[in-house]
Amino acid sequence: MKVKTILVSQPEPKIENSPYFDLIEKQKVKIDFRPFIHVEGVSAKEVRQQKVDLNNYTAIILTSRNAVDHFFRVAEEMRFKVPDTMKYFCQSEAVAYYLQKYVVYRKRKIYVGKRTFAELSPLIKKYKDEKFLLPNTDKIKPEVPQTMDALGVNWKQATFYKTVVSDLSDLADVYYDVLVFFSPSGIESLFQNFPDFKQNNTRIAVFGNTTIKAVEDKGLRVDIAAPTPETPSMTMALEKYIEKVNKGR
Repeated sequence: MKVKTILVSQPEPKIENSPYFDLIEKQKVKIDFRPFIHVEGVSAKEVRQQKVDLNNYTAIILTSRNAVDHFFRVAEEMRFKVPDTMKYFCQSEAVAYYLQKYVVYRKRKIYVGKRTFAELSPLIKKYKDEKFLLPNTDKIKPEVPQTMDALGVNWKQATFYKTVVSDLSDLADVYYDVLVFFSPSGIESLFQNFPDFKQNNTRIAVFGNTTIKAVEDKGLRVDIAAPTPETPSMTMALEKYIEKVNKGR
């Protein structure tokens, strides 16, 4: 069956040269973007209930832009003036760059990992006398606390924001040829919104092994998977599939 319409379970890309827009142009398909999940901040009161006193920490570990936003939001709600001596350990360059929204970069002690949390851990170990706070989501990856515990440093993890299922009720009677998912939370959202969802002729495209497992656990069929050596990105995987099934157009 040909593909004419695609729903991507993420916000619309903000960059003009997104490969999704090239895909629309090249394959003449309609692509809609809709986040199936969104982030909501936890109140300062709820953070305090986790026995977090920001005065007790000398270093903050930031794994995402959301972590940056919500750490400074909570600090402001608590009327906590973040000291200039605070050290920031950022998981990637993108996170470190985003930190400039809140601090004067050249005047702060900022340590940057390459990409993964494991790659950041040698830097954390180097400063093992610091008291680390890890402001995070309620859906933290298990390898993060495992890595921190293995380092033997003084650290605490706290939920500063939560991943919440978005309301998709307006899509109840809308049909798409392909649904695109990037996380198990997206699949969870699909079934919370539509408990009686039946796949039928809808193709499901997924990114990553944990998402594939979440789809299969729900008894659904994975039609398009990325990354693979041939198709390292979702747009490449979609394009390859569309070219194959739309050939007779």
